[in-house]
This record gives sequence, C-alpha cells and structure tokens, in this order.
Amino acid sequence: MEFARRHAEERPELAREAGRLALRIARKARIRIPVRYRRLICRKCGTPFYIPGSFTVRVRDRRSTHVVIRCNYCGYVKRIPAVRERKLRRRAASS
Repeated sequence: MEFARRHAEERPELAREAGRLALRIARKARIRIPVRYRRLICRKCGTPFYIPGSFTVRVRDRRSTHVVIRCNYCGYVKRIPAVRERKLRRRAASS
C-alpha cells in the first residue's frame, strides 16, 4: 500500500496494479486488510483512492449519517457510517 501511495501521482496505473495485487494476496491468504488500508482502496477494482480524480466523496444524512466514496473507474460505492463521531461529540458536549 505504501508503494501505491508513493507512485500514485506520477504512475497511476502502477499504483492501481499494486492495489489489485494487495487485494488478491489478502483474499488468497485469507488475511484481513487493516481498516486504515481497506478504506483507501476500491474493493471491486483495486484502485487506490489517493490517485487524483479516482473517487468522489459525499456526506449523506438521509437514513443515518454516512460518508459515500464512489470509485470513478468502476462505479463501486463504499459507505462508511459516521455514527461513532456523532457519539463522541455528544459525550464531549455533555462532559
């Protein structure tokens, strides 16, 4: 993942291939990718989200507050709940 991050600017295709490779290795070895890396990579095509223009980010408040990350290469939509941050804010306000 660090390799993909370093090469994302000047060689995006190489970074995309590194992301795909990381996903394939994790699936084959049945290893969980840490959350900090899992959120930075498209689950469907393996595109790292630090390639400029590879994703769009929106914050939605319809059903429950969540962040929507959409991959611009394959169209995969990743939704990340933002409930924990709200709970932390409530605890800080009540203290």
